[in-house]
Amino acid sequence: MPRLEALSNDEMTAAQAEVSAEAIAGKRGRVPAPMIAWLRNPELARRAQRLGELLRYDTTLHPRLSELAILVCGRHWTSHHEWTAHKRLALEAGLSPHIIADVAARRRPEMAGDEERLVHDIALCLLSTGRIPRALYDQGVHRLEERGMVELVAIVGYYCLVSVTLNAFELGIPASIATELDDPDFPSPEPAQ
Repeated sequence: MPRLEALSNDEMTAAQAEVSAEAIAGKRGRVPAPMIAWLRNPELARRAQRLGELLRYDTTLHPRLSELAILVCGRHWTSHHEWTAHKRLALEAGLSPHIIADVAARRRPEMAGDEERLVHDIALCLLSTGRIPRALYDQGVHRLEERGMVELVAIVGYYCLVSVTLNAFELGIPASIATELDDPDFPSPEPAQ
């Protein structure tokens, strides 16, 4: 069970209702799951939602590459709801089911495309070490250009926020448990009392 429930229209303050309406009127057409928590601070919800909308819909990266980076992030944090939502979007964007299965299993995927391999390696390295080695960085700038690299790093950072928010407040749990992410190091959600 989630630790925080979505606020009903009657429970929302005017500021919370305004931010929710902005999200619904935007490109998503709905309130994204992490906003259930973020709405406790309406300005946080507004700014985070707008950043997420930008990073999901308005970067120079092909959606297949963005979704790959998001899946690497979701796998890193074992964020079940994030994984479930973005696995579907990754498949729709054309990412191979084999790549998705390898990311879920924490294996380096066999990838036909250099850009996919590069995005995977940059995201994984950044999540694992907090840094990007010079050679990998130079490859990223060469293939994705500086703007693409900035966008990729921002996607990884933003989806860390999303993943830990979803995990901390157990949003989307138990409905979004992704069995392919079974991980003995991930504490199972607490059973309902």
